[in-house]
Amino acid sequence: MSLPLIAVTTDIKTVDPYLWHAVPSAYVDAAADVAGVLPLLAPNLGDRLDVDTLLDRVDGVLVTGSRSNVHPSHYGVEPTKDHEPFDPDRDATTLPLIRRAIERGVPLLAICRGIQELNVALGGSITAAFQKTRAIENHGYPWEGTLDERFRLAHAIDIAEGSCIADILSEDMAAGPVKVNSLHTQALDQLGKNIRVEAIAEDGTVEAVSVDGAAGYVVGVQWHPEYWAATDSPSNRILKSFGAAARAYLANKAGLAVAAE
Repeated sequence: MSLPLIAVTTDIKTVDPYLWHAVPSAYVDAAADVAGVLPLLAPNLGDRLDVDTLLDRVDGVLVTGSRSNVHPSHYGVEPTKDHEPFDPDRDATTLPLIRRAIERGVPLLAICRGIQELNVALGGSITAAFQKTRAIENHGYPWEGTLDERFRLAHAIDIAEGSCIADILSEDMAAGPVKVNSLHTQALDQLGKNIRVEAIAEDGTVEAVSVDGAAGYVVGVQWHPEYWAATDSPSNRILKSFGAAARAYLANKAGLAVAAE
């Protein structure tokens, strides 16, 4: 069977002096090398993107992290400096894409900014006060250091018993506390419709979610499993679970196509 094709969300970046639809290579590498899927970068076309045409052709959606934040107008809050920076083209693309992928049962993994987009797409909100109020050491956004230092596994998470994340990480949980990295300046506030909290940090910050009643795999994590996916067991299992969901979705599509012939 062919590899599952995965739509990977991108950012709008200005580079010498062109506008680029771009994504860090860690997401592409983790998708290809660990999840075992074929990543396809999705352009930020906003309402020019035919979401259903894209979803007809892919077997999963990977919603990536980003330095930018969801514009607070999408959850009814006036923007401040604490909310910046923004990427309105990305918002216009990812929020409808997330909603439609969930409606259609297309597997979806949402990372960092992605979990915040997932929450907002379903009617929830984000708090920009997170950096000022976090209560545990190493939980926030490290501004200095090498990438390995900034993406280090910084704190443990408390995983809800019987949750999807608990099922994915059961072997790691049996070995001791699961630690994750922390590179976010905002966090989930009011939860969106059917958002289920799967894991929290010591200070109560939501670290992982799923969507009750979703037709397919939907997992959102506030940390960055893509960075250590090749070497860290919990990170590896998150990416592999997404890849398995995409392969099952592709197999089901193939079976339905054969049955229709």
